[in-house]
Amino acid sequence: MGHLGGSASEDIDAPIDRVWQLIEDVESAPEWQGGLDASTALERDEDGRAVVVETESDIKVRRIKARVRFTYEGPSRLSWTQEKGEMKSVEGSWELEDLGGGRTRATFNLDADPGRMLGMLIRGPVEAATRAMFVNGRPGELKRLVEDSG
Repeated sequence: MGHLGGSASEDIDAPIDRVWQLIEDVESAPEWQGGLDASTALERDEDGRAVVVETESDIKVRRIKARVRFTYEGPSRLSWTQEKGEMKSVEGSWELEDLGGGRTRATFNLDADPGRMLGMLIRGPVEAATRAMFVNGRPGELKRLVEDSG
């Protein structure tokens, strides 16, 4: 298997600042993102936001850990890059677009190379299920969180 990733979007009935408030709280992500089991801040910026985070995820075939560095460009973009971990490489982002009228389009992007060993485990139906959870499902999870929290 090569790269695992892709892009998915949802339009959310909430202003961009409200959506950004939830996106930038990366430590609470395990509460609403399926498969992401833990997110622990190791370093913070001057605003108290988590900049380097240790994560633990369940990728169907096994649990993996990673050290990830976040870059905040609010309220329109949150991006991250794996600095250390069991995957060969991981890069991702949330991009938010103000649609006007209190609506926001949220796009989740992920580009991950599991490397040779994990790549042999993530194939066929497992690959499809992993992509469905970690890429395709993310914007819908965010939409439910934002719209259900009012």
